[in-house]
Amino acid sequence: MTKRTLLRVAACAVTASLVLTACRGNDSGSGGEAGSGITDEACPNAVNADNGCIYLGAISDLTKGPFAPLAVPITDAQKAFWEKVNEDGGVGGYDISLEENIADAEYNPEIHNRKYQEMRDDILALAQTLGSSQTLAILEDMKSDDVIGVPASWNSAWEFEDQILESGANYCFEAMNGVDWAVENRGATNKVVAVGYPGDYGGDAAAGVEVAAKANEMEFVKVETPNGADNQTGAIQQILGEQADLVFVSTGPAEMATIVGGLAQNGFKGTVVGSSPTWNPALLGSAAAPALQALYFQAGPWGPFGTDTPGHQAMRDALGPDVKPNDGYTSGWAWSYPLLAALEAAAEMDGGISRENLVKAAGELEEVDYEGMLPNEAGASNGEPNEVAFRESVISRVDPSAPSGVSIEQDFTAGPTASDYDFSEPCFSLQ
Repeated sequence: MTKRTLLRVAACAVTASLVLTACRGNDSGSGGEAGSGITDEACPNAVNADNGCIYLGAISDLTKGPFAPLAVPITDAQKAFWEKVNEDGGVGGYDISLEENIADAEYNPEIHNRKYQEMRDDILALAQTLGSSQTLAILEDMKSDDVIGVPASWNSAWEFEDQILESGANYCFEAMNGVDWAVENRGATNKVVAVGYPGDYGGDAAAGVEVAAKANEMEFVKVETPNGADNQTGAIQQILGEQADLVFVSTGPAEMATIVGGLAQNGFKGTVVGSSPTWNPALLGSAAAPALQALYFQAGPWGPFGTDTPGHQAMRDALGPDVKPNDGYTSGWAWSYPLLAALEAAAEMDGGISRENLVKAAGELEEVDYEGMLPNEAGASNGEPNEVAFRESVISRVDPSAPSGVSIEQDFTAGPTASDYDFSEPCFSLQ
């Protein structure tokens, strides 16, 4: 048995409240067929004119949402990744095209759903689906279409979904590792506050913080806060009132910087650890920069932009010398390796690359060659989540001299809490 499907009821509930288009079969009659998203004709502007074309899709947050500063480079890195694959000859006689099916959903589940409906007949798979609630809004349609997706999120629920091809430690393990690291290295022993967006992202991280707090005999407090840098006064006041020595933040970068800056202005002397999506190097140019250097550390799924691995170097070479470093690029590049591995595996199956074979291949990966960005075993999907889920995180510190503003403080480590955790269900319930 591979990943268990636990989210069907939740997905239906989410999309029913939106536009009532999910949780149904594909009405077009073509979206679930093996040839969907694949043509014998070459891709537009093909690198290999004799190859056919595989069309991938990306539904991202490119303009208005809180993660646009990360999502734009995520998407650009994925375009560069697949262009490099094409330059290396493609996969199974096909070039890969991402350019034709990129949509901006503004971090809005309803728009995300609508954008999927527009491209569902035209793509083989989603090279990117950004956001937890956003991906949940299309999950049932992805299942009915036999479309797999690479999430631009690290929700622990994805480990239980055959349709989702994730990479790196999830938010829950990441939070456990961040708390364990702070206890061992920053003297955090008394109380930890988990502050984050309401719902899946903030909730999944907070669940991990709570487990680690209990394991370390610390008091735990959860604070929910909305999007928007101007909306953080209440969260800052709540945190200050708790007099905690550790704060774990799961928001966007702007909200995180506002919170850390506000805490520093009011004399906070503890430690702040942020989930991976809380960092943006542009924050070094903000008024909060001194506070971030003094208080903030990032828990992340892999080393930042300047890390010395063949995969990081391949990314930097593909993007070129003029790109402004941002770890959105790092994530977009790293996330793409499992989809490449699944495509290569599907190409070797009877019938070759198809939606059905790609779903099967994605669920049977024993390892993935991340070119050193992650250990190969981090890509394993063939087994129960408690057995194969990757539990190690990287802790980074603010470093203005580093390409993306952070450098590694502690390399890949699974703390005692994550190592011992019984991962038999998602940390945060989506039902």
